[in-house]
Amino acid sequence: MSEGPWESSFAIPASHPCLPGHFPGRPVVPGVVLLDQVMEAARAAGLGRAARLPAAKFLRPVLPEERVTLTMRRTASGRVAFTGRVGEDLAFQGEIAEG
Repeated sequence: MSEGPWESSFAIPASHPCLPGHFPGRPVVPGVVLLDQVMEAARAAGLGRAARLPAAKFLRPVLPEERVTLTMRRTASGRVAFTGRVGEDLAFQGEIAEG
């Protein structure tokens, strides 16, 4: 992975199997599904497998079908910082540490 920033986007379809139980009547994409998308994007960028996720913070719910713009960049410590935005809103952020 280059120093970055590296950017991609994704949307979780309303038909995703995790949504009916999270939460009935008002589905919200679970954080673990969002983090899975982060890890998939990191692998696609050549990061390889992450050993740890030392920091992750969720700042707003992500709803089904919302387009998330994911930005990743390498930090001075060698970790990969990531942010997920829905439009201009920061939805989540964190860091990946390689193993």
